[in-house]
Amino acid sequence: MLVWEDEVKLTPTSSLPSPVPQATGLSRVLPASSLTQLDSVVSTSTLDAAMASVSAARSVKAAPSSDSGAGRVNIAEKRIINGRTDVNQLVPFKYKWAWEKYLSSCANHWMPQEVNMSRDIATWKDPNGLTDDERRIIMRNLGFFVTADSLAANNIVLGTYRHITAPECRQFLLRQAFEEAIHTHAYQYIVESLGLDEAEIFNAYNEIASIRDKDQFLIPFINAIMDPTFNTGTLENDQTLLRSLIVFACLMEGMFFYVGFTQILAMGRQNKMTGAAEQYQYILRDESMHCNFGIDLINQIKAENPQLWTSQFKAEIKTLFERAVELEYRYAEDTMPRGVLGLNASMFKGYLRYIANRRATQIGLEALFPNEENPFPWMSEMIDLKKERNFFETRVIEYQSGGALSWD
Repeated sequence: MLVWEDEVKLTPTSSLPSPVPQATGLSRVLPASSLTQLDSVVSTSTLDAAMASVSAARSVKAAPSSDSGAGRVNIAEKRIINGRTDVNQLVPFKYKWAWEKYLSSCANHWMPQEVNMSRDIATWKDPNGLTDDERRIIMRNLGFFVTADSLAANNIVLGTYRHITAPECRQFLLRQAFEEAIHTHAYQYIVESLGLDEAEIFNAYNEIASIRDKDQFLIPFINAIMDPTFNTGTLENDQTLLRSLIVFACLMEGMFFYVGFTQILAMGRQNKMTGAAEQYQYILRDESMHCNFGIDLINQIKAENPQLWTSQFKAEIKTLFERAVELEYRYAEDTMPRGVLGLNASMFKGYLRYIANRRATQIGLEALFPNEENPFPWMSEMIDLKKERNFFETRVIEYQSGGALSWD
């Protein structure tokens, strides 16, 4: 779990965040003042004031229209952000795509301890089981991922969820937050199974530059929407939320995870660390759904609020994409200083540009790096597997109770 101690000054939302100064720790994801405020809200002395504030907010934001009856939801008034309908009324559905993605995610449920790690343990303990470069990949991967999904969960629960006013979308976000917890559990399960130094692994996001830099890139966008004083409803603040959603859906879940996924799944394809690779495969499937949901959410916000999608805003997003590609490529170089598993760092430059193009076009931007192709087509196959046996021949991967999953 992340530990928050220091207070952070948020960067202005009207422009790109300034570079985050290097720190001894990333304990600044949630300011201490926020924790104090959370504590005070539940104290007896402030409970009445808090309830009065909630009532006042409801009277403004959730007031029914004149033709909606006694508080009944008018589907035409539902909005992804700044909605005026009652967020406690799930139906009638307006955003059926969000509900369908929620159902698909529930059908794909899995738990880490279902995966047998005995072969991985034997391989890790065998001095000749893995090369030094392969061990470096595993250590770096776990060092990034053990805290990355906690970072994502905190962003959802303490930030995004509060600002989304469509209950169908909130339902998916609740499921997504649970899946992020499962992913953190999975990485911890791997660390524990292999008998790794937990302090070293869980603190890597403070101590390993290539990991720290990625997290510090993300943190301003978390802090901006987690600030308890932040609310949508103005052009500037709505763009701040939209920018944060793009960073997390397209750059964190849609790009920052892919070097690590490719490396561990490539290891599994060579019959090494198959238990860990199996769990990464399930996580990849989950994250693909998260990314696709986020992109749908972004595009729906754009459709309902076209004034947000200005030329200046698009230029800012393009700059963020370029920076994310640079950071993830540095991570690839750090994790693979030499060629290994039939891969090398330079191969990932083209792959990351290919992914950036895909994410950019999915949200209505032009491709940033023309003519890039996917050097790892088998990664798409890993996402698309449905009723087949697991790629690593360790278990059946079909969890759904009915119907076929779609990942598009």
